Amino acid sequence: MKTDSLRELIESTAQQFQQAELYYGHGTEDAAADAYYLVMCKLGLDFDCDESELEKPVSQQNVDKINELIHMRIHKRIPVAYLVKQAWFAGLEFYVDERVLIPRSPIAELIYEQFKPWVNLEQVRHILDIGTGSACIAIACAYVFPEVKVHAVDIDQDALDVARKNIDLHELNDRVTLFKTDLFNELPRQQYDIIISNPPYVSNDEMQTLPDEYRHEPKHALEAKDDGLALVNRILKQAGDYLTDNGILIVEVGNSMQILIDKYPDIPFHWFEFEYGGDGVFLLTKLQLNRI
Repeated sequence: MKTDSLRELIESTAQQFQQAELYYGHGTEDAAADAYYLVMCKLGLDFDCDESELEKPVSQQNVDKINELIHMRIHKRIPVAYLVKQAWFAGLEFYVDERVLIPRSPIAELIYEQFKPWVNLEQVRHILDIGTGSACIAIACAYVFPEVKVHAVDIDQDALDVARKNIDLHELNDRVTLFKTDLFNELPRQQYDIIISNPPYVSNDEMQTLPDEYRHEPKHALEAKDDGLALVNRILKQAGDYLTDNGILIVEVGNSMQILIDKYPDIPFHWFEFEYGGDGVFLLTKLQLNRI
């Protein structure tokens, strides 16, 4: 494929993606956005570049690079974030590869809003991120709460290696600390003002229906037993012991939302509504958790 300009290269890429009927659920919404993401990232260009940049010619060498990635995106269904090793979350850039999920949680919106009105900003000192993966949630929290210490935990060493890379990238080693642990098991007995988790919550049945793009993500970071609630159940039973008196727990359960409601009919989950899309994220206070 030979093009005269960056714009034509992007448009041609989008057309091929459209014809291939790809799935878009890892940071982009359609073929045009996916193509723009791939081309601009791979060529090291600013997403918000001047329109005139799009009219500049692209070298054949760069066209060849893009063609190789187009082939992988279409024929192997690899998400663009993995192809360019870059993802965005809460307005921040992160390194990603197949060792971690691609950041896409609607929890980013809550972080951006500093969890208002659920916490007193002046009293937040410690935050815990369970199942940190790329550490995107932990790092985003460290940015919006510049005085806070964040603990980020994961059971998977491969994921922690990626998390470390991102913590180094954002120069937050002094405020974001990693722990290798199965949920709370190896954590010091500390009280947190906010505990956040985006754990595995996809049931086995739902896993069978996911588009091919999800097959490139670590299965253990997506799927959970007990209709997707195995880890969520454990978090609900243990989190109260690690929260301050005014602390809150925020957990994403996605499509397992109704199963969770049915399992705990007497628990007053607060379910968030998101301006920019997404659902299946609940909040509970320490007092509410103590009733479980």
